[in-house]
Amino acid sequence: MNPVADLPLWAAILVAFLVVLGAGLTLIGSIGLVRLGTFFERIHAPTLGTSWGTGAIVSASVIAFTVAEGRPVLHELFIGLFVTITTPVTLMLLARAAAYRDGAASLGRRAAGQGEPPAGDDPEARPPG
Repeated sequence: MNPVADLPLWAAILVAFLVVLGAGLTLIGSIGLVRLGTFFERIHAPTLGTSWGTGAIVSASVIAFTVAEGRPVLHELFIGLFVTITTPVTLMLLARAAAYRDGAASLGRRAAGQGEPPAGDDPEARPPG
């Protein structure tokens, strides 16, 4: 028999709450990815959803297996640690690459005598070219 199926009621409720919370936070991040307008806004929401959503789901896993096994099961924390460290680093790399790309495009317009783009010009809304 699966030891997780025999969790006490208090642990099952806590684990269920944390899993639903983590899934909800991840869903909110995914919706933010679709709904937000610019690239810099879009990269912010999924990273928060990923970090906090993963934290809640990993916490649920630690609690479930610690109660089921009767001993501390902490190796899942490495998953959470890895996601928590790598997600912001990826965010910074993507943001720097986009800022560099936008800065290089701005320099190219100045060199061509076109000056700065008008205020409110969204690089994401322009056709490629």
